Amino acid sequence: MASQKMLKFTKISRDMPEKRTADERREDFAEIYGEFATEKAAEQSGRCSQCGVPYCQSHCPLHNNIPDWLRLTAEGRLREAYDIAQMTNTFPEICGRICPQDRLCEGNCVIEQSGHGTVTIGAVEKYITDTAWDEGWVDFPNPSVERPESVGIIGAGPGGLACADMLRREGVQVTVYDRYDRAGGLLTYGIPGFKLEKDVVMRRIEQLEKGGVTFKLNCNVGTDITFEEIREGHDAVLIATGVYKTRDLQAPGVGAKGIVNAIDFLTASNRAMNFCDSVPEFDSGELNAKGKKVVVIGGGDTAMDCLRTSIRQGATSVKCLYRRDRDNMPGSQREVQNAEEEGVEFVWLSAPKGFTGETVEGVMVQKMRLGQPDATGRRVPEIIEGSDYVEEADLVIKALGFEPEELPKLWGVDGLEVTRWGTVLADFQTHETSLPGVYACGDIQRGASLVVWAIRDGREAAQAIMAQIGQAGSVAAE
Repeated sequence: MASQKMLKFTKISRDMPEKRTADERREDFAEIYGEFATEKAAEQSGRCSQCGVPYCQSHCPLHNNIPDWLRLTAEGRLREAYDIAQMTNTFPEICGRICPQDRLCEGNCVIEQSGHGTVTIGAVEKYITDTAWDEGWVDFPNPSVERPESVGIIGAGPGGLACADMLRREGVQVTVYDRYDRAGGLLTYGIPGFKLEKDVVMRRIEQLEKGGVTFKLNCNVGTDITFEEIREGHDAVLIATGVYKTRDLQAPGVGAKGIVNAIDFLTASNRAMNFCDSVPEFDSGELNAKGKKVVVIGGGDTAMDCLRTSIRQGATSVKCLYRRDRDNMPGSQREVQNAEEEGVEFVWLSAPKGFTGETVEGVMVQKMRLGQPDATGRRVPEIIEGSDYVEEADLVIKALGFEPEELPKLWGVDGLEVTRWGTVLADFQTHETSLPGVYACGDIQRGASLVVWAIRDGREAAQAIMAQIGQAGSVAAE
């Protein structure tokens, strides 16, 4: 009976796919986890309790039907499991790799709360979709009817691509504009290969191209084409640019040579190490950690990416300065553990006060302690007077988060309203902006967030755009 395949959590312990040793991982940019074998995937899926209120599903931004595809995997019905997984998620093989499951689905698993260890949801999701690719089950957008309406999407990151996929499946003509020479946004240039190998992203791009999505790359809106030209050329426009402006430090010596932004460092590394591009700033050592004492400032997932990339590039030492403690950092605890295994040293309760040297030689560090909680509930870091010291550094990477660019000014757009944080003001259900026929999704609407939220936003925006196009079509028919 099918029920006998489930509820095995009291008999079978949680198990992850085999992880390569730290010594192996430090030598390349390949993904660190292996693949589940069919029997192991079924075994681990069978640990699911099939609870009446699936908190894993409710805490997933996409509300993936996790219990059902776990049950189907346990029963060996992988084609059906994939069909269920892709109904709510445009890119399940990407989410299976990079989602912080420990903060989302797995972190809210009922059996985890009862002390049995969470179901390995992310690893099973990755296994299901990788199997689907191997078996040829993943189909490109192939609409039965082509529609005359067209949509322009500015930004080829996860939000824009998710929207493009859904619109093409409805027969809408879709053109994606992006400033980079490859589509994918942060999936391509911001996330290192050891978390997301680039062929995984590129095959999705190829699938969309095969399905009829047009990509206009190396295209800067406001320079190569105006925003108004895009509006005039399409029935609707989606702004999905993401946020790329780095939050800066205000400290003495912050302009010294050798202090770089995280996005510049990661982009150079991805180009040079994963795509074998010629990158002068990487080759010169400006954006290369090889042979250097590296200090990364920040405690989020981008900081973890910079730390682990520096290790692989051959840094002599890699340290992370974070102003709170381990329990209060925003990054994934799984990523912290991986970084520690690979040789990263975390300097908790530490913040930069300034920098020494015209070419950076050190970080002036001030020690902190955690005080009373603020309005958000997080304990506020307080400076411990007289505890300053200098941390030697040849390369300092600022990983303090991202802010939106000033799009109305950058693009010369009148009437595009923004919030006080600079994000595009848009409805969080329809994603409509203050301009008729213009929508926004992902980080440029909600601020720097997770890939899975961008995918959700892109899918919602596609539904709203289809509703608008349908109404316009009905009026035109009358």
